[in-house]
Amino acid sequence: MADHLPPVLLEACVVVGASSEKLREVYQTINNNGTSELPLLEPEVLHVLAPPFFSRPRAESESLRPNGKKRRSFLRKKREKPASSAATSSLAPGSEVIGVPNDIDLMALPQLCFPGGLRVTNKQEDEQFHFLVFTDVFGNRSHGVVMQCYRPILEGSSVLENRAGSSKFSKLFSAYSICVISKYPYFTALKDCLSCLLIQLRTCRLSDMEGRVREFAAKLALVPIPPPGTLHLMFTLRPLTIVLPSREDKDHVAIDLDLHLPFLCFRPQQLLQVMSGLLQEQQVVLFSADWARLTLMGESLLLFLQPLSWQQPYVPVLARSMLDFLMAPTAFLMGCHLSHFQEVADEIDDLILINIDNGSVTTSHSETLGLPEIPQAAAECFIQRCQSLQIHFDLHQCSSTSCTDISQQRAMRRAWQHNLNHDIQRFTLELIVNIFRDVGSHLNYEHRVFNSEEFLKSREPSEQLFYKKVLETHIFHFFLKDRLNRKMDDFARMELITRSETQKMKALVEVPRRPTMQEIQARRKSSFTEKRLSKRLGMSLPNLRDDQAVSFQKNTLPNRIVMSEAAPRAPPKPIQMFKLPDFPACLSFPSIQSYYYELIQQLGKTIFSAQNENPSLLARFYYLRGFINTLCSRRLDALSDFQNLYKTDTAIFPTQLVTWLVDSLHRDERHQANPELKRLILKVKTENEKQSVQPDDHVKKFELPRKSLHQEEFVRCVQECGIIKDMATIHRLFDALSNGQPKHVDHELFKHFYSFWKDMEAEAKYLNLPSEVIDHLGYSECVYKLSSCVKTSHGVGKIAMTQKRLFLLTEGKPGFLEITNFRDIQEVRISTAPVLLVRVPSLRIQTSSRPEVFEANLKTEAELWNLVVKEMWAGRKMADQHKDPHYMTQALTNVLLMDAVVGCLQTQRSFIAASKLAYFDQIKREVPMKVSQTTSETLKHKINPSLGLAEPQTVHVLLYTPGQLTSDDSKAVMNPKLWVALSGGKLVVFDAASWSMLQDCIEVGQLQLNCMLGMEGQVWIGSQDSVIYIIDTHSMSCNKQLTEHRHEVTGLTAENRAQHNSQQTYSCSSDGTILQWDSASLKVKRNLHLSCDFLSSIQIYDGTLWCCCGDSIVELKKRGTVQRRLEIPDDLKSMPSNFSSFVFIPERGELWTGFADSGELCLWQTNNRRSPFKKIILPDCPGVTCMIRVKDQLWVGCRGGNSVEGQRRSQVLVIDSESQSVTKELQAHSDSIQTLCSAEDRYVLSGSACHDGKIAIWKVE
Repeated sequence: MADHLPPVLLEACVVVGASSEKLREVYQTINNNGTSELPLLEPEVLHVLAPPFFSRPRAESESLRPNGKKRRSFLRKKREKPASSAATSSLAPGSEVIGVPNDIDLMALPQLCFPGGLRVTNKQEDEQFHFLVFTDVFGNRSHGVVMQCYRPILEGSSVLENRAGSSKFSKLFSAYSICVISKYPYFTALKDCLSCLLIQLRTCRLSDMEGRVREFAAKLALVPIPPPGTLHLMFTLRPLTIVLPSREDKDHVAIDLDLHLPFLCFRPQQLLQVMSGLLQEQQVVLFSADWARLTLMGESLLLFLQPLSWQQPYVPVLARSMLDFLMAPTAFLMGCHLSHFQEVADEIDDLILINIDNGSVTTSHSETLGLPEIPQAAAECFIQRCQSLQIHFDLHQCSSTSCTDISQQRAMRRAWQHNLNHDIQRFTLELIVNIFRDVGSHLNYEHRVFNSEEFLKSREPSEQLFYKKVLETHIFHFFLKDRLNRKMDDFARMELITRSETQKMKALVEVPRRPTMQEIQARRKSSFTEKRLSKRLGMSLPNLRDDQAVSFQKNTLPNRIVMSEAAPRAPPKPIQMFKLPDFPACLSFPSIQSYYYELIQQLGKTIFSAQNENPSLLARFYYLRGFINTLCSRRLDALSDFQNLYKTDTAIFPTQLVTWLVDSLHRDERHQANPELKRLILKVKTENEKQSVQPDDHVKKFELPRKSLHQEEFVRCVQECGIIKDMATIHRLFDALSNGQPKHVDHELFKHFYSFWKDMEAEAKYLNLPSEVIDHLGYSECVYKLSSCVKTSHGVGKIAMTQKRLFLLTEGKPGFLEITNFRDIQEVRISTAPVLLVRVPSLRIQTSSRPEVFEANLKTEAELWNLVVKEMWAGRKMADQHKDPHYMTQALTNVLLMDAVVGCLQTQRSFIAASKLAYFDQIKREVPMKVSQTTSETLKHKINPSLGLAEPQTVHVLLYTPGQLTSDDSKAVMNPKLWVALSGGKLVVFDAASWSMLQDCIEVGQLQLNCMLGMEGQVWIGSQDSVIYIIDTHSMSCNKQLTEHRHEVTGLTAENRAQHNSQQTYSCSSDGTILQWDSASLKVKRNLHLSCDFLSSIQIYDGTLWCCCGDSIVELKKRGTVQRRLEIPDDLKSMPSNFSSFVFIPERGELWTGFADSGELCLWQTNNRRSPFKKIILPDCPGVTCMIRVKDQLWVGCRGGNSVEGQRRSQVLVIDSESQSVTKELQAHSDSIQTLCSAEDRYVLSGSACHDGKIAIWKVE
């Protein structure tokens, strides 16, 4: 079979033991010489069984063979050794060449099957199991389960040979092993399978053993691997029913072992030591007297590290002849028998020795572990979580009825283990998240830079050695690649849901890093406790937002920083079982085909009954049936199943298999394919013809420049070092630092600037404010600037600046005296004040909160403080007027940059250079900042969806989805969401209750997104690439695509039909195609075509489709009949104008239309076709871009007008539909309005083009 076909459970079944010659020799030696010493024998491969187990017709064999090449025989690898008669018997006349996995080392396998040596005994020993893991040179792993059995030695016979003339039995027994190899780690399932085989082997004759083992292997080769998801497979291998659990998704492995075993052997503190060693890529060796424990422990430990993936050598079982592997100079995780413990400890230095049997963790030549420990806060959280684990099944079953059915008992145990594994994975993931939560704060995604130096500086001194070692490892390097690729894995999801309110607010605004008052106070109080936790994890507390009411009294913080609450316990997803048919009695080719046909019919019935149920589960059934159809050479049927799978869940779409199927199609099969299937074939072939572009997965460390920087290099360097990302601000900083010079910045000056910036951050981190001062400040306030001690009109002290206010730290007895809030400032100017016989520069601040003027003799600091206070004042004023906190954040960034520029230049021109960064003060002086009263009263808030990006992005589409109860827990509520489509297929999601960002970047294709539609639990998104992407609102993943459109998708609409309890969904594309969808099965119910130049949008009202076609608005019946066509008025035909949008009010029979290049609306009476249309002139509107209806109002988005100070002002107009007049003119954007959406008729949201790139939230009256 082809290497790339989806794997079945069995890769190979190998029988290992002593050769017949060796057994004959041992038998004769012991019986003739009478020696009592029992020797160890050299094991070798006796028998190999690998698929296929039946002869396929030649035509089918050729069609299934990739490129006409045969896979090499497992047996040919041992050509240098004489093959035993048992081994060669596997190649019967007429059988096919045996295919064997390329990554199995036949030379090492016998030793691994008998890691302690092959023994001859004088009594029958009990059967034993152990587990193996094989790794090839590419890092791909296969897994083996070994059953070791004993059989009496017959004179002159091998283990699997029957000599008819021999009846004399010796009292000698020889061990042999049966090793089942699979690419998937089904340790428990394969052990169960071998246990079932053992029952047969105990009762069968020696002559029947080979047939029984072959039949056993052939049955396992019929078992498919379940696709990723919640569908588990069951099959019967008498007397047991065996379950194959599925992987959670493509990034996970199947978990078929007991993850609580390490907790039975070690205390949580010791597990943390082991994980610390693995994270630091040390040389770790596991020891046990039980070979089976080694692999199970090693697999569990590596699963605990997820999503970090172990990249070093991993050999959980070392045979005694392989102990020299422990001399390897690299990091590794290996396992040895406990009898070698002292030998290994004495011979090899710097090993971490883990004794599983007594639960000890030591190092060679030392009983203590000198490794840096996992950060204390994360460790204590993990220990606390572990205390809640219920790891004893018997305790769980104390109050339950005793099971009288073994199948029921096994099912109960499986369910208990599944839940326990889920909890353990959640706790270990939380540990990894707590260790590496802050890595994302030091990443630059655009340039793929990780600023490791700054990350280390941000750690506690006691933790820095641990992080320094971890940051140098391969395991962390691959983890960094995933973070820079914005991979939405379990780590990213948990980090997101466990963010504190403070962290969520920081995601809304890029505030330079400074400790808040809450952090300072908590750090101070925690220093008096014996077990101090890290302040960073204290930030994971649900801190209060800046503008929210404080819900607890000040001075009530606990005496230690409380760990953040655990991530909400989401119960494991419900598991669905699918039972495979019973295996055929005869394993011939016809019976195997009959078995597959029975399985296909069974899957067909299941698919038919599940059509309107869970789409995710339906996708798994399509996957299985497509796989079985492939095995039966039913290529068209397989492609049809995979096509349905592609619509339902692209996450498990087998691209390689489908590619191979398409390439293997015969000419007549291609002609038989239906049009829909032909499109899939064409799509696969087209994508294969494209040159594959390797994704950029490099990771750079930030380095300071070594030569002068031109503007482009300067931008890159500033973004890489993490100071700021905004391009416009960086350009102003470049002008400031290159003042008076050619357009470049000297690299030494940049180093000086960078050092000064980082010094300011470090000084702020260790700022020590008196408790009396902290009590007067908000928990979220940070001190950003502090003057030297100066004389003021309110006494002597230091002037301090937060993001809200100025206050005075009085000298002598430390005290707090508020100077002013920035919003209360009325005037700021520099003056002079007499000091002895001279006059010194002073700063005078007039405020509305105090009648007297505040004056501070700042001397040489006066000019800088004048710039700083004016910029903060202007930023505060703009933020208040525009309801946009981003202005204040930007002003704060400008102020800190001014401070750094003055500090690094230290010349007479430094203040002139710094003034170039006073952006908002300049706007305040040059451009009127007044916002109309109507706008101010209607505007509620503004948010920036391009936060974290280098430049603002156009907001193409907005969609609001209401909140709802989650399906798995009636007490949990899913907040409403705002979905924002930005340029280049980027999708950003906000929590519409707090306006905090939930997802900063979901990639939905690479082209512009044109439309969105909210469905139950889904969001449909139409793209310029002609695909409709479907996002699950719970998992926030895009695993479904509809590809029936041939041109860009421009519109989506839906109509509820209560009588059928279903939703009629329509989509349109620019070429005039309109498709009606069954939203449950995602199949096209009707295909319509409208003749027009460009179909830009559709809406449905009372069973009638209204279509915006550029030069006309068309009323279309559902069957495609055109009822009427409204064309552009004659006076507008001379202009290059088209219909841009429309709103239909069915209860009045009114159709409102807008035009792209005309500032007027047309009102049409649809109930009276003879009635002329009416024009409504829109003030200061060069063109209409979008319209929506909200209650009895029409909200109209206008195109940007003429440029004013480099900005294209645009407005949102509110029109009363009854009076047909403009009631409000709202101005909050500096570029064209691109989209409007309503939030439950309470708010209207408007998004603008890239010069502005903001979203305004308006109140609806």
